[in-house]
Amino acid sequence: MPVTDAKVREAAPAPVLAEAALASAPALAATRALVFPGQGSQAVGMGSALAKEFADAREVFAEVDDALGETLSALMANGPEDVLTLTENAQPALMAVSMAVLRVLEREYGCGIHTLGRFVAGHSLGEYTALTAAGSFSIGDAARLLRKRGLAMQTAVPVGDGAMAALMGLELAAAREIAAEATRDSYDGAVCVAANDNAPGQVVISGSRAAVKRATEIAALRGAKRSIMLPVSGPFHCPLMAPVADVMAEALAAVDIQPPLVPLISNVTAREVTSPAEIRDLLVSQVTGMVRWRESVLYMRAQGVDELVEIGAGKVLSGLARRIDRGLTGRSLGSPEDITSFLAAG
Repeated sequence: MPVTDAKVREAAPAPVLAEAALASAPALAATRALVFPGQGSQAVGMGSALAKEFADAREVFAEVDDALGETLSALMANGPEDVLTLTENAQPALMAVSMAVLRVLEREYGCGIHTLGRFVAGHSLGEYTALTAAGSFSIGDAARLLRKRGLAMQTAVPVGDGAMAALMGLELAAAREIAAEATRDSYDGAVCVAANDNAPGQVVISGSRAAVKRATEIAALRGAKRSIMLPVSGPFHCPLMAPVADVMAEALAAVDIQPPLVPLISNVTAREVTSPAEIRDLLVSQVTGMVRWRESVLYMRAQGVDELVEIGAGKVLSGLARRIDRGLTGRSLGSPEDITSFLAAG
């Protein structure tokens, strides 16, 4: 007979679950990576169950509120959705939920970052969360950086001038060729590049609206299963975001960055990075560079990782795990029930 999460919690109180988790931690951590979601995973109500059950989660949300000088936690809990979805709000909010989960694991169950995973990685804004999880940023600094990043992204390109689209069923090389052709077909100065290499058959392009629209038309002729124009506020991870890179270079220069307690897999290089100076440079490059997520996951897989644990809101990255490599499993931790199941599984 299946055992529900509620029964697990009743049968195994927190100290027992924590002891079991810590006993198997070293072996599991060597084959596990922690991954952190990017924009699009936000939803009204995220983090509410954590806040209701754990004082440590409420403490994280209070730290973020204090850093921003406003009650972002109330917006996360109650909406409205269109305000939460604004880039300036969604980015620090997603970081806050992820850090609340980790704070609960550490304080309630004694599971520090070394006992949880061998690497950390995050998709776009999730890279800031990953670095915060690994001790490179304080929560307050991360919240302020992400607010600044989100505001700059929203204003870098006039509304309607840029766009992003997902090309489904095409590989990266084909998507790049289509983007280049679309640029040639569009007006002088048009931009269209591959922005996110998410998984086999899922590449996101970004740039000038006319060029991106033209790329979706070409993709349909080149065998794409479908192309989806994305409901985003700007053309992220493309050269049009150069003003944002300048903003973040200045902001990051003023923030103390510590070496991460476990290696970060960079969006830009898809390789390990631990040097604070290199981390700072890569975060600036990330603004206009492609998110090499598929390559990042394959690199971690080659190092012996067989499980991706997505910490925070949503299940996007854990859902991509087996699409990238069938030997990988994915798990998401965003609620008290998720945490209990994770600890009970060892």
